[in-house]
Amino acid sequence: MSTAENSILGLIMPTDPRWADLASVSLEEILTDHAFCEQKAATQCISLIQLYPDKTELINALSPIVTEEWGHFRMVWAEMKKRGYLMGPQRKDNYVNLLIQHTPKNLHRDDKLLHKLITCALIEARSCERFRLLSEGWEEVTMRNFYYKFMVSEAGHYRLFIDLAEQYYPVEKVRSAWKQWLEIEMLVLQQLAPRGDRMH
Repeated sequence: MSTAENSILGLIMPTDPRWADLASVSLEEILTDHAFCEQKAATQCISLIQLYPDKTELINALSPIVTEEWGHFRMVWAEMKKRGYLMGPQRKDNYVNLLIQHTPKNLHRDDKLLHKLITCALIEARSCERFRLLSEGWEEVTMRNFYYKFMVSEAGHYRLFIDLAEQYYPVEKVRSAWKQWLEIEMLVLQQLAPRGDRMH
């Protein structure tokens, strides 16, 4: 992904180009990890709705995303079944876990929401970037088209979480938090070696 494309997503650090090369030779592993990522994305949206039942705009925005993310899981699972792959055990997402460790402590409930929305937006933006790499890098046309659809969807999700944050907080506060989390993500990525068996 070019610098300009990263800028559109708000990211300041591109994925290590070695990642796409490694993923291209680990199709079963990357599909399995992707399936779990879609499960977690749906679960995260459900969790936000449960934690903030008083936020009507949030419920209205995230309810269809739950359905969409679970639909994405079903798409990945269908592709896996077609190829004779099994789900295998759940994997830890070190990228997400390291990000979450940087969430400020002892925040008020409403301030926690800002950081939750921003980190969700960041994860969606990074996923979108990686889906684009896969949509451009694989020799198999079927898989290029498969990941192009996911790339378009994740770009919309990234924007949705930012828009939600700006509904509940001043724009400048959202931008400041976004900039802070981009710096954190850069540090997290520097800690992680590229792995072709992980989406993040």
